[in-house]
Amino acid sequence: MVSKELQAAKVKLYEKKDRTRIVVTFGVVFFVVLLLIALLNLIDSVQLPGPGGFRPVDPAEKLTSQQLALQRFLTWMTLAVVALIGPYGFFLGKKQRDIKAIERRLPDFLRDVAEAGRFGMTLADAIVVSSSGRYGRLTPEIKKMAAQISWGVPATEALRLFSERVKTPMVGRIVSIIVKSSDAGGDVADVLTMVSHDTKEAQLTEDERKITMSTYIAVIYISFLVFIVTIWILNATFLPKMREASESLGGGTSSALGGQSPIAENLPSVIFNIKVAFFIAVFVHGLGDGILAGVLDNGKIPNGLKHSFLMLLIAVVGFQFI
Repeated sequence: MVSKELQAAKVKLYEKKDRTRIVVTFGVVFFVVLLLIALLNLIDSVQLPGPGGFRPVDPAEKLTSQQLALQRFLTWMTLAVVALIGPYGFFLGKKQRDIKAIERRLPDFLRDVAEAGRFGMTLADAIVVSSSGRYGRLTPEIKKMAAQISWGVPATEALRLFSERVKTPMVGRIVSIIVKSSDAGGDVADVLTMVSHDTKEAQLTEDERKITMSTYIAVIYISFLVFIVTIWILNATFLPKMREASESLGGGTSSALGGQSPIAENLPSVIFNIKVAFFIAVFVHGLGDGILAGVLDNGKIPNGLKHSFLMLLIAVVGFQFI
């Protein structure tokens, strides 16, 4: 009984720790803090230094305190969303790169295990012998399997634990085939050779797909940057002309009509509302385009959070100069 508990403890020692919950908690805490700052700026109870709005305040715009508060709220709200999706997006990206690096060397490991099996070794012995090879990011996982086998864990169970640590459809399919072949008592070496070849072909197909999709992802980034440049051009040329027309209209009609024109009086608010609409459009554009880029990359929405993070960060920085 004691030996089984000790064996279970050793196996648990080599289980891969999932830090996803820690990263998500970290992002949620930052989101809550920045959201609180955004709400305090909205009710104008605090005016923190730093991102104070779309850009440094221009006195010629004649913004009211409520409009300035709304500017600060939108900026801090965007930063809160950036803090929420950024850590998890980049953590997930790193995790997927590590998994891809493991999968990249998996056919080599399967081929070596198959060669060892042709010399009369069992599946467990072949894994232990092959663990002395160099397989990049896959090497630590192989050494974990070899250590578990040396403790008395069956080879099929060690492979299953490896599949749970990596958790990808490709690894799950490979382990399932190997386990069923070993339980059926067939020639595992031939099965391993076939699986190694099939995995290599699948990786080549995936590489070709990613090369094709990278073109579409580049188009998404270019369209987003073009959208921001278009807004910058409108802000630099069209909106100032509207303000100048408002001032000239106000000066020309004030003496004749005895007061300022309603059009000239309301035009600053109209210009401000246009800029708010621009900012919201860029926010939706960046968030949605980032998610779309993730779907095109590997078919998963969470993978697009890092793209959304970059686009929203570009939007916040870009609007400081618009």
